[in-house]
Amino acid sequence: MLEAFNGWVLGLGAQYNVNPYVFAAIYVGAIPFFFASIGWLVKRARAGRSTVVPTMLAGFFFVSAYLYLGIFGEDIPLWVWIFLGALVAYGAVSTIRDTRRKIAAGDSAE
Repeated sequence: MLEAFNGWVLGLGAQYNVNPYVFAAIYVGAIPFFFASIGWLVKRARAGRSTVVPTMLAGFFFVSAYLYLGIFGEDIPLWVWIFLGALVAYGAVSTIRDTRRKIAAGDSAE
């Protein structure tokens, strides 16, 4: 099993022209943070609170290894760039919507 894992890691490094062990460490190391972000997202959603930050964090941890590839690697899959663009767009739209909602609530309170 260790040989299969090592083969997978070395294959990724060759495919994207990066240090395979750094890529694998980020790839595997982000998993607990991704699940923690999802847990936080669910908790905030159930409480009726904003889920923008935990969603953005979950997305970041989901693509963190590919961000490393984007900076240091080659031949990054198109889906990674599409996902990152969607994540940034979601964050921008959510922030604008929340800000407008807070401004409108502040105007009616005066």
